[in-house]
Amino acid sequence: MLSYRHGFHAGNFADVLKHSLITLVINALKQKDKPFIYIDTHAGAGKYSFKSEFSQKTGEYLQGIARLWGNPEPLPELKDYLSAVRAENTGKLLVRYPGSPQLVRRLVRSQDRLQLSELHSTDFEALQQLYAQDQQVSVVKEDGLQSLDKKLPPIQKRGLIFIDPSYELKNDYSKVVDTLISAHRRFATGTFALWYPVIDRNTTERLLQRMIESGIPKQLRIEHCVAADESMHGMTGSGMLFINPPWQLDTQAQTLLPWLNQVLTDNQGQWQVKWQVPEAVAEKPVRN
Repeated sequence: MLSYRHGFHAGNFADVLKHSLITLVINALKQKDKPFIYIDTHAGAGKYSFKSEFSQKTGEYLQGIARLWGNPEPLPELKDYLSAVRAENTGKLLVRYPGSPQLVRRLVRSQDRLQLSELHSTDFEALQQLYAQDQQVSVVKEDGLQSLDKKLPPIQKRGLIFIDPSYELKNDYSKVVDTLISAHRRFATGTFALWYPVIDRNTTERLLQRMIESGIPKQLRIEHCVAADESMHGMTGSGMLFINPPWQLDTQAQTLLPWLNQVLTDNQGQWQVKWQVPEAVAEKPVRN
């Protein structure tokens, strides 16, 4: 079954977390002149309209990007993320939102490349049309997890691999771990970013424990929950697990997360920035 559509959730609190962090990673990669590649295993439709039937049905963006949109004093860490969102809109109205591919496309340089995978037929068609004339972007209709190994290591030798499945199927939780372990063997110096939801805390922790047991070093966990575990039906939080994160991403996140918690939840949520597997000496988690 393949029914998940990100249009229902575009711009929600989880997107704000993942996309603000992705922006910081892309900006870090741009500090060196050498080209890099961005590989997205679940690219979606590329960008989304808040006037669509999907978005109007859930209104999730109202508790996400809409709360940042009119904020008079956003953090410097959010400058480029918010600029990319504004570039999709005209004037002061918030009506469109860039998905991960469109966000990254607005951030990269002429020497950088994007490889996008999407399996859903309708979203693939939208994605393909969006980048039909773009020589820096390749779009393929495929299972991004199954095809990842054959793309690694990339010729650029530098890059961000973003894994963002729907977790609609229970085995997605085990598949992403297997995929990351295999991909890391092929591209040990790459930066990997795994998005994960917090729906059932035990399931989330089992996923992350398996990553710890993998022995892969330099694993940074960044998580924001807008409600207590199991306090409401559905997703109460989400996180990003980074392998080989760029220098100072942990410090940037320690500034970013409390600000997002204030703006998105009026300080009612919880957050953490934690090296769950450091490079060498263990580090203590930072919590609110």
